[in-house]
Amino acid sequence: MSIETNVAVSTTMMATTHAFTTVAVAALATPALSEYAAPPLVLAAAFAGGLAPDFDVLASHRKTLHFPVYFSVLAAVVLGGGLAAGSPPVVLAGVAVAASAVHSLSDVFAGSPEAEPWNPTTDIAVYNHFLGRWHRPRRYVRYSGAPEDFLLAAACGAVAVLSPATGVWADSALLALLAVTGLYTAARKHLAAITATARSRLPWLPAVSVTESEHGGSTLSVEFR
Repeated sequence: MSIETNVAVSTTMMATTHAFTTVAVAALATPALSEYAAPPLVLAAAFAGGLAPDFDVLASHRKTLHFPVYFSVLAAVVLGGGLAAGSPPVVLAGVAVAASAVHSLSDVFAGSPEAEPWNPTTDIAVYNHFLGRWHRPRRYVRYSGAPEDFLLAAACGAVAVLSPATGVWADSALLALLAVTGLYTAARKHLAAITATARSRLPWLPAVSVTESEHGGSTLSVEFR
């Protein structure tokens, strides 16, 4: 049985890097927001919003849910309105949208999606719906799981952990997530070999093949034997 679906299988930064970045920014902003919403809720909203755009891996990655302009404008409107009205739910919604904006904007400074992103073949970073075109990648973070990607995640994670906004449980969760991020970084260039080895020893695992698209998406073919 073979199943095919359009999905992007490579991201420009690790999802955890986006999450750490937005949580770090939220942690620094909590003194100004604490009278409107409890710090744990602010951090949770930032974490969720920082991850949310990458759910478009099931559609057209870095286009369907990435809105560098519209998210920025919406965040200003929602967050500003929430602060003016003194409404905690609206403030939290604004934080989440602002985190999604930070995610969408930061992808411009990363790389392009490839099966082997350390050997780039495309020149697209994130789609700008307002301008109707793709922005080119700056490649400061070359690919998801690059050493500089982990260093950025670690630096932002340290900012969050060292801030007074996080408690013991939040710090433990962030450090555990950073450990997983480190393992992914270490294995990044060997994922294909690891997958092939696992399938040779566990033949019941599905066979997966990927065809890349120049428009930022990929066709993923999964065959169950």
